[in-house]
Amino acid sequence: MSIVLIMPGSLASASDLAPPFEAIRAVDTEMAHIGQRLAIANASLCDRQEPGLGLLLHTPDQYARSIRAAAVDHFRFDGPLGIEAVIEGSPAAAAGVRADDTLMGIGPIRFMSADPEVKATTATLADAARQIMALPADRPLILHLRRGGRDQELVVTPVPACRTRFEIVFGSDFLAQADGEVVQIGSRFFADYPDLVMVPIAHELAHNILQHRERLEARGVGYGLLSGIGRNVGYFRQAELEADILSIPLLANAGFDPAIALLFWRRFGPDHDGGLRSRSHPTWKDRVAAIEHAIADLGPERPHRPAILGARTRPLDGNWRSLLEDGH
Repeated sequence: MSIVLIMPGSLASASDLAPPFEAIRAVDTEMAHIGQRLAIANASLCDRQEPGLGLLLHTPDQYARSIRAAAVDHFRFDGPLGIEAVIEGSPAAAAGVRADDTLMGIGPIRFMSADPEVKATTATLADAARQIMALPADRPLILHLRRGGRDQELVVTPVPACRTRFEIVFGSDFLAQADGEVVQIGSRFFADYPDLVMVPIAHELAHNILQHRERLEARGVGYGLLSGIGRNVGYFRQAELEADILSIPLLANAGFDPAIALLFWRRFGPDHDGGLRSRSHPTWKDRVAAIEHAIADLGPERPHRPAILGARTRPLDGNWRSLLEDGH
């Protein structure tokens, strides 16, 4: 399941402008499609799985109060969770789930509506997502839906997927981050690198698969400006290169040409090296070198299980330079 964060309140600053709901839905769906493709194709590499349903969910309280009524009307919300989109070819699509259905519950779970006057928040969505993630990854599930004012039940047989929510954050920044549960990608990647956006998505998914948040916190690292100071530098660079290396089989297993990672970094890297993150992140040339080695290590079998997967059970040691050597 892919769930995409949307913050339309930042997109509609004037009350006389119609919120671009369909534009939001289009980019959210693209993100969800890429995320599902990566998460399902690489499920066997993930020790934390969820039921892959192919649903893109949203809630009324995600929307700023100034446009919430318009969102409820446009997306036909009739309960706590709306189905913003159904990914083509997914288990949910095969079961007959439709965009703008309302999801009242799944299996034994029933979702609760938030206060209609609450400030814009994704807390309701995140809570629902965690409940769904905890369900069996490969057993039939009953979806309790409401469509056109009528309740109905559909049985969906999910497929295992890596346990991660995929979220878009709208804005002008090149945001890309993961916290072990969520992958967040800035909408600007979709605008400026539409044919290569799967590269940063795969990289951030790799962070979650390799449990980098837990491993970094186990080392007591500091974040923000502190990430570029002292021993923190080695730990963060090690995590970044590990994610670069794992992103290559993630892309290949999902049917993407892994060489697009080289193309992405050769385009993106020269313009975005330096700045506050330059000490805690490898140079783009170092990233290209690690990716070239990872591509060379790919065998013909799919899914490919790279040796770097073994790193997730080991403490970070800060020896990032060893990852640039052939045979990592």
